[in-house]
Amino acid sequence: MAAPKKGRGPAGGQSRPGRALVLILIAMVALTGGMFLSGHTTPRLGIDLAGGTSITLEAKNQPGKPNAINQTNMDTAVSIIERRVNGLGVSEAEVQTQGERNIIVNIPKGTNSKQAQEQVGTTAQLYFRPVLTVTAGTPTPTGSESPSATGSSTPKATPSAKAGDGETASGSKPTPSSSATSQGRAVTDALKKDETPTPGASKTDAPAPTEPPAAETPDPASAALQKKFTELDCTDAEARVVAGEGVKPEDPTVACSAEGDAKYILGPAEVSGTDVDDAKAQFDQQRGIWLVSMEFSDKGSKKFQSITQKLSAQQSPQNQFAISLDGEVVSAPQVNETLSGSAEISGSFTQQSAEDLANVLSYGALPLSFEQQSVTTVTAALGDEQLKAGLIAGAIGLALVVIYLVAYYRGLALIALFSLAVSGILTYTIMALLGPAIGFALNLPAVCGAIVAIGITADSFIVYFERVRDEIREGRTLRPAIERAWPRARRTILVSDFVSFLAAAVLFLVTVGKVQGFAFTLGLTTLLDVVVVFLFTKPLMTLMGQTKFFSSGNSWSGLDPKRLGAKPPLRRTRRINVPTDHPKEA
Repeated sequence: MAAPKKGRGPAGGQSRPGRALVLILIAMVALTGGMFLSGHTTPRLGIDLAGGTSITLEAKNQPGKPNAINQTNMDTAVSIIERRVNGLGVSEAEVQTQGERNIIVNIPKGTNSKQAQEQVGTTAQLYFRPVLTVTAGTPTPTGSESPSATGSSTPKATPSAKAGDGETASGSKPTPSSSATSQGRAVTDALKKDETPTPGASKTDAPAPTEPPAAETPDPASAALQKKFTELDCTDAEARVVAGEGVKPEDPTVACSAEGDAKYILGPAEVSGTDVDDAKAQFDQQRGIWLVSMEFSDKGSKKFQSITQKLSAQQSPQNQFAISLDGEVVSAPQVNETLSGSAEISGSFTQQSAEDLANVLSYGALPLSFEQQSVTTVTAALGDEQLKAGLIAGAIGLALVVIYLVAYYRGLALIALFSLAVSGILTYTIMALLGPAIGFALNLPAVCGAIVAIGITADSFIVYFERVRDEIREGRTLRPAIERAWPRARRTILVSDFVSFLAAAVLFLVTVGKVQGFAFTLGLTTLLDVVVVFLFTKPLMTLMGQTKFFSSGNSWSGLDPKRLGAKPPLRRTRRINVPTDHPKEA
C-alpha cells in the first residue's frame, strides 16, 4: 500500500468543506435567533455614545482612621457603590477606581440621575441610633421652652411628615414561640441608652414630666448639644449635611431628616450598617402595603435584640431608632416589641421609597467617606453625534478595504467580502447579547477597536490569498495550490492573531475605564477572525477552487497565471539517466 504523499493530506476542511460551512451557519442562526428572542436587538451603548452622567468621588479618611485609604478599602467601596447603584435598576452602570483616591461612577441615560447621585453620594457609615428628642426642622424660637436632650419630656412641636412618621418595625422575637404581630407594630428610630420606664407607669401612658433638682449641675457636653439642636435649621440643605459631621459612633449627635422637616437628638450608635446582612423591599398582599425586611448577622442580631428590648419599654419618641446615613435620618421606625435576627419596617411606604430604604440598608456601610468632586452630564444629542462620527469612520475604513480588495484581488475579493460579512454578523450579535449578559456597553473606544479589527480580519485573508498566488506562480494548478498554501498561511494567521489577542488582553488588564472597551472589542474580534478564517474562508476557498471561473484562471478571478507570471506547469516525469563518457568539468 502506497504511503500518502507529503502535502496532499486533508487540511482544515479540504475533505468536507460543506460541514464547516454548515457549522458556522448554525452558529449564526442561533446567535441571531437568541438576539431577537431576548429582545436586545442592538448593542447597549456607553455614556459617551448614549448620554448619561459621570460622577467623580474622592475618598476621605474618617476621624480616627488616618490610614483608611488603601487598595482593600477602595475595592470594597467600589463593590458596595456598584451594588448600590445597581439596586436602582442601573445594571449598566460602571464603577471603577482611578488613581489611589478617586472612584468614577458612570450612569447611562434612562436613569433618574438625581436619585443616583444621592445614592452614590451617601457614602458615610450607616448607623442605628436611639432617638432622644425630635421636633420640627426649623430653629427653636428664642425664649420658648426647648425640648430636653434627656428625652424626659415630649417635644411641643412635632412635624407632620417627619422621617419615619407612621413607620413601625416588627419581626421575629428572641423566643421561638413568639411571632411577629400583623398590626404594623414598628421599631422606631431612637433609643435612649439604659433608660427604663417610670415605675408604675404602663407602656401606653406617658410618664409625668418631672422637674430636675435645682442643685443639679448641667453637663457641659449636653448643654452644647442642646444649643446646637436649638439653633439647627434643617430646612437649609447645607446645614443638614454638616449637622452630624465629625461625630464618633459612640457619641450622641444631632441630625436632620432627609426632607429637612424634622430634627433629632440621637443617642450613641447601637447597631452599624455592617451588622445588616440583607434588606429588601416587599409587597404584603394581605395588608396591601409595601414594607422593608431586614436580616442581621449573628453579632448584629444580639445588638438589635438588646436595643429593641430597651426601646419597646419606652414611650414615643424614645421608642424609636433612627437609621442614620451621612448624618441624615433616612427612617425612624417605632419599636413596640423585642426583636431578634430579622425585622420588617412598615408604614406609609411607596414602592420607590421602600426600595430606596432597602438599598441604603443593604449597601450603606462603606469603609470610607467620599466627596463628590465633579458631576459631568453627556447629553444624548452629543452622544448621537459621536456615534454617527464613529459609524462614518467605520464605513470609510470598510470602504477603503473593499476598494483595495476589489482592485487588487478581483474575484477573490468576493470571498473576502463574504468573510467580512460573516465576521460582522457574529460580532454584532455577540455584542448585542453581551449587553444584558455581562453588562458590556459599546463606547467610542470600543467602536475604534471594531474599526481596527476590520484591518486585522482583512489581513488574514490577504495572507492566505498571497500564499495561494505564490503556489500558482510556482506552476501549480489552483486546487493543489489552495491546499498547499493553507498550512503555511494557517501558521502565519495564528501567530498574528495571537500577538493581537495578547496585546488586547494585556491592555484590558492594566487599564481602566473606556480603554478597556477598546481592548475587549479588539480581543473579541481577533478570536472571531480565527473562527471565520478556519470555518468559513478556507472551506469557501476550497469550494470556489472547484468552479470553472476560478480553476480556469479567468483574468477577473485574481488567479490568472499569466498575470501572476507563473512558471510553466510542473509535470511529474520519469528522469532517465544517460551514461556519458565525458567526465564533468571541474
